[in-house]
Amino acid sequence: QVQLVESGGDLVQSGGSLRLSCVVSRTISSINAMGWYRQAPGKQRELVATVTSGGGTNYADSVKGRFTISKDNAKNTVYLQMNSLKPEDTAVYYCHARIGFNNFWGQGTQVTVSS
Repeated sequence: QVQLVESGGDLVQSGGSLRLSCVVSRTISSINAMGWYRQAPGKQRELVATVTSGGGTNYADSVKGRFTISKDNAKNTVYLQMNSLKPEDTAVYYCHARIGFNNFWGQGTQVTVSS
């Protein structure tokens, strides 16, 4: 069983920045893909950003140019740097790992952006 533990969520003003962290209970260097998703109240969970084992990244259009996903294989940690935050970024952010045919999720961390 793989465990993912997120941290870094907080209340921040519009225009501010936060960095989310996701610590994984196993080595991440060979994990096919890792990513961040978010779910706002009353909405479906949506993709925010992904990073592959080779370091390739992908972003939702709504966060391009503002968010950056990265990983530190030595620390088994994936990060999401969020800049120029907007009230519409308010959501619970979830870390995700796809290993083979299995999907693993963290418990989520709340990000609230005030206007």
